Amino acid sequence: MIRGLHHIAILCSDRGASLRFYKALGFDLYESHPRPERQDEILMLRGHGVVLELFVSKNNPPRVSNPEAYGLRHLALAVDALDELVGTLEHAGYQPEPIRRDTFTGEQMTFVKDPDGLPIELHE
Repeated sequence: MIRGLHHIAILCSDRGASLRFYKALGFDLYESHPRPERQDEILMLRGHGVVLELFVSKNNPPRVSNPEAYGLRHLALAVDALDELVGTLEHAGYQPEPIRRDTFTGEQMTFVKDPDGLPIELHE
């Protein structure tokens, strides 16, 4: 029986850029597992009751966008103060889309892309 979500695995190309981005979202690195035999490193981040598993490797193809490929479309995070988080991201050098209202719920939301182009939805 499923109890809940255990973690979210994300492929990344640049360790430093990915850590800066996810730290700006409030995640903290708590484990690192270099795997020389696979030429990658696994970074475990935790924040807001969510665990992210970042696989850092130079050997993966870039994310397919426009048109999107089948599979995970985006990661959506529930936030309390969207305006404040958008300001934090902009101050850190990221460019979230303008805040808009979800057409179904009327709630505020926006998107920002991680350094490898994965869309991250921020939903208040």
